[in-house]
Amino acid sequence: MIHTFLSGSGRNVFKIMRIAPLGVGVFLSFSSFAQQLDAQASARMDATRITVGDQARLFIEVRNNPSAGRVQWAAIPDSINNLEIVEKGKIDTQKQGGFVTYRQRLLITGFDSGMFKIPALVFPVIPNTGAAYTVQTDSFSLLVQTVAVDTTKGFKGIKNIIYVKSNWRDYIGYIIGGGLLMALIIFAIIYFIRKKKNAPPKPAGPAETLQEKTLRLLNELDARQLWQKNQVKEYYVDLTDIVRNYIEERFSTPAMELTTDELLYKVQLHRELQPYHSLLSVILSTADLAKFAKAQPLPQEHMDAMEKAKEFVQTSKPVIIITPTENTI
Repeated sequence: MIHTFLSGSGRNVFKIMRIAPLGVGVFLSFSSFAQQLDAQASARMDATRITVGDQARLFIEVRNNPSAGRVQWAAIPDSINNLEIVEKGKIDTQKQGGFVTYRQRLLITGFDSGMFKIPALVFPVIPNTGAAYTVQTDSFSLLVQTVAVDTTKGFKGIKNIIYVKSNWRDYIGYIIGGGLLMALIIFAIIYFIRKKKNAPPKPAGPAETLQEKTLRLLNELDARQLWQKNQVKEYYVDLTDIVRNYIEERFSTPAMELTTDELLYKVQLHRELQPYHSLLSVILSTADLAKFAKAQPLPQEHMDAMEKAKEFVQTSKPVIIITPTENTI
């Protein structure tokens, strides 16, 4: 009887061992499917064949759930398999429900005939929990054709240059226009010279503080819209220069010649800079990715870096303590 019980238990354990890998596989498949729902990438082309020198458009779309993780934009080179990318459009952002959709348009051309493959674009996804994974678009084939030539017709020679005789009457419009423009320039010079002499001297305004100067430089950089024009590296070079110069002048700490790790180490040891370590870490780390790793941060990351830089300047303004003087009798 004991033998029978043990035999039955052994069969149950054997069944569980056979079913367990299947359960693990189902769980992993479900986790992978859930991740695919959090981030998806797709692309489409408006043409499958072009003539040499013509252009085709590749439309990229990435859909992501920000509460589950963030997407790193794919590194797109200037040329792919003998195809040239003549223009990279800005990354547009659209929020819908709990998801954010990013879109970008690429203009592609070719100067050699043949069938060329555009490989899949890979987007790394960094989830808030769990291991990083990737999503990617489909790959495409583009046929580049030469211009059709009718070989049955003979070659035609180049026509000679035809010279046209002209006289001063042909330029009467330019002469009158030039005279009027010259008179207008002379009148404007005389007017501004007299106005400058009669204008009262402007009173000297208050001196600009370090915080006001730094915030003005950040606002001017923001107004130039460099990252919106795909000048991401230039944007972060100027942003970090402004922040590092401010650190040197405000906290008397060398910052321009230090690497990011060296500067953040000094920040941890500096009594006044310690509270701003996390702000500076986000700004400098994002800038290093854009400048040295050739990554392309998302539009929200560009705006966050600028907002954190302004917050750092505004909140680190020195406190001036005025001690009251005692009246002596």
